[in-house]
Amino acid sequence: MKIVFLDRDGVINKYPGDKLYVTSLRKFRFLPNAKKAIALLSKSGCKVFVASNQAGVGKGTYSQKTLDLITAKMLTSIEKEGGLINQVYYCTHRKEADCSCRKPKPGLLKKAAHDSGFNLKAAYFIGDTIRDVFTAQASGCKSILVLSGKEKLANQKNWETKPDFVFKDLLAAAKFLTK
Repeated sequence: MKIVFLDRDGVINKYPGDKLYVTSLRKFRFLPNAKKAIALLSKSGCKVFVASNQAGVGKGTYSQKTLDLITAKMLTSIEKEGGLINQVYYCTHRKEADCSCRKPKPGLLKKAAHDSGFNLKAAYFIGDTIRDVFTAQASGCKSILVLSGKEKLANQKNWETKPDFVFKDLLAAAKFLTK
């Protein structure tokens, strides 16, 4: 059984832009084929988790209640397509809090591994930023960078670290993981 972590913004839903947040249900928009990709992972026996920084809550930009509503809608929409997110882990702290759960620190992934009893060395982390690659490396996961959000292949020469794999989007990564 494969363990797959997904960042949210830029992987599952449209990246809102630098320093911007998905602050309402209306602003949450699935990326093309994201639900299909999660269904593919789920149906192939992968356990799928979301691990995402959502500092807008800590900053007061949107409420925990709004984040919970967005999450519930996301999970319901994914389930309607045959996918399953086993658990969602968010860090809602501001960067200044210097908590252990804010990516690129591995706290969210370690908590998931502890809660569900699996080894992170067998897991994959799919994200759209180099920070996500650092998170994977810090936790011992394999890193997959998708180019459907913040990061672009044109920036490759400036990357501070290299991902294990790069794909255009979540569906391409899911096909790779399930073949």
